[in-house]
Amino acid sequence: MDDQLTTLDNYLAAGIHIGTQQKNADMKPYIYKVRDDGLYVLDVKKTDIKIREAAKFLSKFAPEKILVVSRRQYGQKPIEDFAKYSGVTAIAGRFIPGTLTNPNLDNFLEPEVVVVTDPRGDGQALQEASKIGIPVVALCDTDNSIAGVDLLIPTNNKGKKALTVVYWLLTQETLRERGLLTDDFVPLEEFGESG
Repeated sequence: MDDQLTTLDNYLAAGIHIGTQQKNADMKPYIYKVRDDGLYVLDVKKTDIKIREAAKFLSKFAPEKILVVSRRQYGQKPIEDFAKYSGVTAIAGRFIPGTLTNPNLDNFLEPEVVVVTDPRGDGQALQEASKIGIPVVALCDTDNSIAGVDLLIPTNNKGKKALTVVYWLLTQETLRERGLLTDDFVPLEEFGESG
């Protein structure tokens, strides 16, 4: 399938497969190999499958009931574009404690699913979602624990290009699942860019 080969080439060019020098046992099924320099390498075919599974799952929710968060700087613009093109709600930067659990807060939200860019960096959102029983989709690197994660996407969740490509594909596939993907969907080079 040419579409898949193009996607896999995009993954490799963006460094989606480059993990860390640490491995969490939870992520072992998604690791392809370990390089000579000690970096763990993720299996991009599994990443591709998981992006499609996540898109299918997310498409079952009304866009306004999906919350995507990223404390990581390199994830902030891609999640804002994910929100812009798919209608989801994004919290870029600090996640205020109580956002999901304290109805007295001005910024209180009641999503039906939460997407986190990094289970460690977005731990507050993950913890609150888990506490109240909201499913969590997470972008997980080789060193992440998947405790509290319902559906994971194995990826380099620290690199700017990797996060841009993953969120671009997740946006595209979610719109495709909803029957809303158009031929003029934003090209990758314009997604997640500043300005």
